[in-house]
Amino acid sequence: MIVIAHLSDIHIGATPQSVDRATSVMRYLDALPADLDADLDAVLVTGDIADHGLPEEYEEARKLLSSRHPVLVGPGNHDVREQFRRVLLGDRRGGAGPINQVLRTDRAVYAMCDSSIPGEDAGHLDDETLAWLDDVLAGADRPVFVAFHHPPALLHSPVVDGIRLHRSEPLEELLGRHPNVPAVLVGHAHTGAATTFAGRPLLAAPGVVSTLKLPWEGGTSFANCVDYDLPPAIAFHVLDDTGRMTTHYRVVA
Repeated sequence: MIVIAHLSDIHIGATPQSVDRATSVMRYLDALPADLDADLDAVLVTGDIADHGLPEEYEEARKLLSSRHPVLVGPGNHDVREQFRRVLLGDRRGGAGPINQVLRTDRAVYAMCDSSIPGEDAGHLDDETLAWLDDVLAGADRPVFVAFHHPPALLHSPVVDGIRLHRSEPLEELLGRHPNVPAVLVGHAHTGAATTFAGRPLLAAPGVVSTLKLPWEGGTSFANCVDYDLPPAIAFHVLDDTGRMTTHYRVVA
């Protein structure tokens, strides 16, 4: 059994409470029992780490996202690639290209793709990223969880759907050639959601910094959909020995 903790949209610097909320989540994960067979295989953070892309926001994030579990952190539309690379990842080589990363554990592979478009809110997986992902999937001898920030399908949240992943067809075609992907994991929605994409579960993590209200809750525009009072939440994804995916959503007080 593979258990993954999935969080997203911590937006350090967005509110005075952003650091405390993210800290509570990481403390909760580190306090989980360490001597169980079901201990976490990985912690995935699918984007919008900093709210303004500032070096000091990434310095804070680098400290609070440390864990006894393997952690893989990807960028979102609020992130700035140069600062993300240099400060958060400690990569001094620079470069404006996509930040694609892979984490390999004994039980799974995690491919974190960069779906951000510098200066824009919507997302895109460029040809370089798709080629990189194709190579990761082709070379894997165990399940590969594909993760990025922007949902590639409608979630029926007007604010999010307008800035989702553009041109998702090449990704759908790529995944159709690789049966070793149990699920696609995304963020951006600030609400836990589950649907399908390319015949696989598409699982969105809740927001840590805030929750977006849905249209039937009165959330019809950005001006009236952001709720900073609801507590942060995360997802636990479980892949069992039969290949079944199960997701549990957990509020962290």
